Amino acid sequence: MTALLLLSHLLLATFASALPTGDVTTTTAGNSWQYGTGGGILGLIVLVLDIIVFVEVIKSTRPPLHKLLWSLLVFFFPIGGLIIYYLFSNRASYTNGGGYEALP
Repeated sequence: MTALLLLSHLLLATFASALPTGDVTTTTAGNSWQYGTGGGILGLIVLVLDIIVFVEVIKSTRPPLHKLLWSLLVFFFPIGGLIIYYLFSNRASYTNGGGYEALP
């Protein structure tokens, strides 16, 4: 019981220390691109392109280790990994033929 009580106190202390203190005002009205915060339109574009790369890597005929390495590269370095993937991944040799399969 004391361990649960101690854990709850530590959790509440963590929440209390994470709360902003004082007068915190943020304005982003004039900065819709939000440079430096990872959000905004540029962040959305990078996110969509990264998701396209993840789907393309998972659907490819690469060995599982190569799929994992490409996915980790793009996950940890979203913009640089995206550029490296499109320049050096040899995508044409690992495609399944693309398109839809005919129904029997």
